[in-house]
Amino acid sequence: MPSDIDIAQNARMQRIIPLIEDKLDIPEQYLEPYGHYKAKLSLDYIDTLQDRPNGKLVLVTAISPTPAGEGKTTTVVGLGDALNRIGKKALICLREPSLGPVFGMKGGAAGGGYAQVVPMEDINLHFTGDFNAIALANNLLAAMIDNHIHHGNELGFDVRRITWKRVIDMNDRALRDITVSLGGPANGFPRQDGFDIVVASEVMAIFCLATSLQNLKERLANIIVGTTRDGKPIRARDLKAHGAMAVLLKDAIKPNLVQTLENNPAMIHGGPFANIAHGCNSVLATQTALKLSDYVVTEAGFGADLGAEKFIDIKCRKSGLRPDAVVIVATIRALKYHGGADLKVLTTPDLQALEKGMVNLERHVNNMSKHFGLPCVVAINHFSSDTEAEVQLIKDRMRRLEVPVAVSRHWAEGGAGAEDLARTVVDVLATQPSAFRFSYEDSATLWDKMKTIATQLYGASEITADTKIRNQIRKLQEDGYGHYPICVAKTQYSFSTDAQLRGAPTGHQVNIREVRLAAGAEFIVMICGDIMTMPGLPKVPSSCKIDLDERGKVVGMFW
Repeated sequence: MPSDIDIAQNARMQRIIPLIEDKLDIPEQYLEPYGHYKAKLSLDYIDTLQDRPNGKLVLVTAISPTPAGEGKTTTVVGLGDALNRIGKKALICLREPSLGPVFGMKGGAAGGGYAQVVPMEDINLHFTGDFNAIALANNLLAAMIDNHIHHGNELGFDVRRITWKRVIDMNDRALRDITVSLGGPANGFPRQDGFDIVVASEVMAIFCLATSLQNLKERLANIIVGTTRDGKPIRARDLKAHGAMAVLLKDAIKPNLVQTLENNPAMIHGGPFANIAHGCNSVLATQTALKLSDYVVTEAGFGADLGAEKFIDIKCRKSGLRPDAVVIVATIRALKYHGGADLKVLTTPDLQALEKGMVNLERHVNNMSKHFGLPCVVAINHFSSDTEAEVQLIKDRMRRLEVPVAVSRHWAEGGAGAEDLARTVVDVLATQPSAFRFSYEDSATLWDKMKTIATQLYGASEITADTKIRNQIRKLQEDGYGHYPICVAKTQYSFSTDAQLRGAPTGHQVNIREVRLAAGAEFIVMICGDIMTMPGLPKVPSSCKIDLDERGKVVGMFW
């Protein structure tokens, strides 16, 4: 079979403007083309959609990630194409890839096989410049902080307690902890600083939670960047930075429209990581898609304990969105890995390892169906090494939980290979009403919110924190932030904070080692375990394989 990039480069794309006019009935004057195959949707047009009814919202999530891969994005694309194939008007909503993973571990993140969004290279690289705008807005604020201090520090910044970091959309461990303003008084006052990756920036979170330009500007104004010596918060609006930041983001906030390999429209907008942020595409894109189609398929990052929990407890809470059903993606080889099988033998039939690893899938299913009250479908992302006995084992175990299972071959067959999944999802939507609920009420304390997530979703026995962290949480509560939701930053590879604990561990402790207030995004980040907001590159990064051939064509991306 040809490589992913070969498939994408041989795609017969349609020009985006006539495609969107035809399939979404959007007049050309509301579409802003970025070349022939990408466009942004005007906010003026979005404003005209408010009185339209919403379609059905399907959330695609997955088991805990493994090196074997799960294929969540390919499933979103395949399911969207399949729904259109069976006569439903469907639209998919995805996140934009970060250059960090593209040049680091993944090599690309626009689907795979015959379930991709195109133009794949553009989407994986600079796309329409959204991430660049987010980085510039973030770093403008950082520059204005240091400039303010250099010119007299009228606001009284305590330079030891500046919390705002610079960002770059690349994995670069050398930038985690740095010193800025060296070189003498003309360059400012030296202080310790650091970089996060763009997708971990609060500006990214705000960008994805904002519902309008005005709401974006208000949220940017509320960002807390540091404190005075007596502990009073200093916000972006105190520096008069939020207006200029909004100017940098005024075009980026418009949702992006592209297409799948089967020439179905797709929205790709925003992209926070789910292990360090809330891991969902923009509220604006999802809300708009629901007005434009009968079925919207969207994803939440990493496993359901991270992405889906934050989709519900943060994105849905803030936006009023409500998923009608959840698709949980699993692969047989990944489940065998959770059952203790070695990575090198995952293609060998092993019912014992698969049965042992099923606990991971079962916990995710129970979390979605029982904890959040959402109808579920399990999608087995099919590989050629899968056996009928292994598929049957999954079906038998899921039957006990009254959850349907569909084998999906979208990677090899595109939408045609996901028709069974599409029909299963449509049937569940028609027959199983949602009993949607959040993990916790706004009125619960910050500590109790974190404890609920850890004990009820992660299987932990308790949460822990040292005295300093407990005092910070208590102060946030006393300062009026107790009604904010919790955004847990932890490893994506395990329900615990130990990436090596596969399956569904129980009785473990979740230690909170750092707390951050995201006052503009309106959530509290609790960093647990060894998770970092600036990843590093692996020993052999994907960038070593990415190149241009003699004709200027990209090769080696998402091989």
